[in-house]
Amino acid sequence: MRSLIVPVAAAVAVLTAGATGAHAATDLSKVAEALRDGPVYVDPAASDQLSSADAEALANKIEDADKPVFVAVLPADQPTKDLLLNLRTETGITGLYGVRVGDRFDAAADASVMSRQAVDNLVASVQSAGDPKAQLNDFVDTALRNVRGTAPASWSDGGGGSGVDASGLIAVGVVLAAGGAGGYALVRRNRRRHEEKQRAALEKLRVVVDEDITAFGEELERLDFHPAESGADDAMRADYERALDSYEQAKRLMDSARKPEDVKAVTQALNDGRFSLTELAARREHRPLPERRPPCFFDPRHGPSVADETWTPPGGTSREVPVCAADRTRLSEGRDPVVREVDTEQGRRPYWEAGPAYGPWAGGYFGGGLLPGLLVGTMLGSLMATPSYGADYGAGYGYGGGGYEGGDMSGADFNSGDFGGGFGGGDFGGGGGFDGGGF
Repeated sequence: MRSLIVPVAAAVAVLTAGATGAHAATDLSKVAEALRDGPVYVDPAASDQLSSADAEALANKIEDADKPVFVAVLPADQPTKDLLLNLRTETGITGLYGVRVGDRFDAAADASVMSRQAVDNLVASVQSAGDPKAQLNDFVDTALRNVRGTAPASWSDGGGGSGVDASGLIAVGVVLAAGGAGGYALVRRNRRRHEEKQRAALEKLRVVVDEDITAFGEELERLDFHPAESGADDAMRADYERALDSYEQAKRLMDSARKPEDVKAVTQALNDGRFSLTELAARREHRPLPERRPPCFFDPRHGPSVADETWTPPGGTSREVPVCAADRTRLSEGRDPVVREVDTEQGRRPYWEAGPAYGPWAGGYFGGGLLPGLLVGTMLGSLMATPSYGADYGAGYGYGGGGYEGGDMSGADFNSGDFGGGFGGGDFGGGGGFDGGGF
């Protein structure tokens, strides 16, 4: 029953800001609890800042957009030291947080949903609005156009639970009476569409990843090494075991993948396995162990690269890409490299021109800051740099953001620097004449 009762209770607390029991909301844990159930919280002691009707309209706007934007309105005497950092920790959800304390306003966000610079610019743009309603609506309107990710599931599912009884029906009636049924249905519909889009992208990826897993398995079968053979030592056997473990791990991870972002771990495992085979080959041939390098850009199935070479894609700009020995030779002879192509609606195309779904696949092979430089000017690179990319296919490929998407429940696992860095001593904001540490 908590799945129905808690959201309604939180909604009623906002709509009837002076209701009994809401007076304790200055405790950040209570504010966070309310924000896990809905996007707007107004402290009863700050009800003169935003009316219940205006709070409801603001909440509906955020829910209809299905974005992870949180707004809290608190009384002027609310302590502001580490406020945004502590509120984000208590709430535990990746998103953009805007807080008005008396006549002061500030905001912070996880980098995966909005960059620090974008938040600073957003805050500065609304600081001149003295009217709380105008300021908060301006903040939300601009945020919804720029923030990445989707609303947390807890806004629509109430945080868990099952079963419906008379109390649940009463709770549903309260929601209907508050006029929230339309917004609730829209959020659920948007979430279903998002999930369907992710499922379709995952199925497209599954074909390519299965090919990669199969290719690595065949490579292991062709390997003329046995742990008990003459000359094999413990280091060789360890390399071989790591390669086998990576193969099995990749299969398990792909079987359990539920969204495109999950594919990144699969290709990371395959990349680890191929490097283990490269180390094994060096030991067997009594060569120095190779340095860890990314796989061949043109087709990661070629194995670890041996050098970086200049390459210019058709109609694109030149860039340095890691290449395998065979493709290095082809380029030096003026021939085309052997490129990994995948099926698209326009026929077979190189993976970097095949659409955004291949970002997680490439991210596992090339991750971190390397991938943007490799893909600059390509279709995939351009799509990955858009604000909507992280919400649909996952962040963390060097374009900003961490492992959590907007709306994900991360708990305290987030970068505190996103929420002000040196908050330590000062008030929580910078742009609105706050005292102390700059935000």
